Amino acid sequence: MIHNFSDKPSIFQNYIAEIRDADIQKDAMRFRTNLTRIGSVLGYELSKKLKYVNKIIRTPLGEASQDVLDETVVVASILRAGIPMHNGLLEVFDKAENAFISAYRKSHKNGDFEVHVEYLAAPNLDGKTLIIADPMLATGSSMVLVYKALLQKGTPKKVHIVSAIGSVEAVAYIQAKLPQSTEIWIGAIDQELTAQSYIVPGLGDAGDLAYGSKSNK
Repeated sequence: MIHNFSDKPSIFQNYIAEIRDADIQKDAMRFRTNLTRIGSVLGYELSKKLKYVNKIIRTPLGEASQDVLDETVVVASILRAGIPMHNGLLEVFDKAENAFISAYRKSHKNGDFEVHVEYLAAPNLDGKTLIIADPMLATGSSMVLVYKALLQKGTPKKVHIVSAIGSVEAVAYIQAKLPQSTEIWIGAIDQELTAQSYIVPGLGDAGDLAYGSKSNK
């Protein structure tokens, strides 16, 4: 199931507009803040699909009947670009367990590239709700490799993908490769993907915009 938040107008569209805007992107703090906001909004909407149990809560003046979350949530982020959205998700799921994974492109002289996963820190995932955050879904191959790597830590009950912007191609690839019950929560889906696997109009390199450019040496 795909939840595309560009389908309906809301203040959320302002956050997407600002992370795309080449002038506003010059302010790295603003860029990170908007990714955090996006993570929080998508996390809140996602929370409506989770399981709850009714509890009686004692207040200073009496008792209240209240629905509370009845699932163990694990928030997983792809380093380094996923960190701001990870923080936004933690603002919603403040008791969540956490996982971090490093995936990067290894480019070849002919223009092709491979995606490598080299670092993984995660709790046991058996029977838990797994939320994987990555601001950009270009081809979808990194997300699929990350999911497969996370399975080393157990099999989650349910998988949610949270992203700011993705391509049509990436969304289709993830749908084909991840479990059928997987849900994708995304701010916008763009139609074009270049030969170098950059989303158009997209926004550029989210990791560089958030944390500065990398040295290729």
